[in-house]
Amino acid sequence: MIVDDHPLWRRGLRDVLSSEDDLEVIEECSDGQTALELARERRPEVILLDVNLPSMNGLQIATRLRSERNEARLILLTGYDDEEQALHAIRAGCSAYCVKDIAPAKLVSIIRRVVEGYYVIREEEYDFNKLQEWLNLRIEAATGPYMVNPEEHFVPLSPREMEILRYVTQGKTNKQIAQSLGISHQTVKNHVSSILTKLDVEDRTQAAIYAMRRGWVRIDD
Repeated sequence: MIVDDHPLWRRGLRDVLSSEDDLEVIEECSDGQTALELARERRPEVILLDVNLPSMNGLQIATRLRSERNEARLILLTGYDDEEQALHAIRAGCSAYCVKDIAPAKLVSIIRRVVEGYYVIREEEYDFNKLQEWLNLRIEAATGPYMVNPEEHFVPLSPREMEILRYVTQGKTNKQIAQSLGISHQTVKNHVSSILTKLDVEDRTQAAIYAMRRGWVRIDD
């Protein structure tokens, strides 16, 4: 299944994959909610998932599917490539993390490998144990060797945290967010604190830049 909101990109992927004898595109869609519904109904083996989607981003979709025990292998495709984005993708439950300008033949190869149980990050292949080593090294490199609990960082944001992060990127105060969501000011404050910890940033402005740069939130949202 292909999840991307650019029709031309979806058409290109479908044409590439449909030319392979062992691959079949059974569904495609352009938004997160439809992706969740189709994934539940159709149970594709592999989902090609863009990060930057309207309303619900690719990481949110991945987190939801994993929480539902959906067995689809998720390949996250991104136009913004960095180490921390890769960490978020793997910890959200993705089997592969690729840049969107990947060669078609390489993407086809990655699809086959993740179905076999391997993980691929920037075209480098890992089995489960090697993946855990990769995660541990990258988290330590990002947070420092003396972090009390590095496992607090780069953990997928909850649906509520992602909702609050979207308001933060719009410049809303904690009080305004609380009023919009019908929750207490302290609850919002607690969520914002958790967001800063998970993203390993110091303040709300850094959190907003972090999210927008990586395509988690759109200005038009």
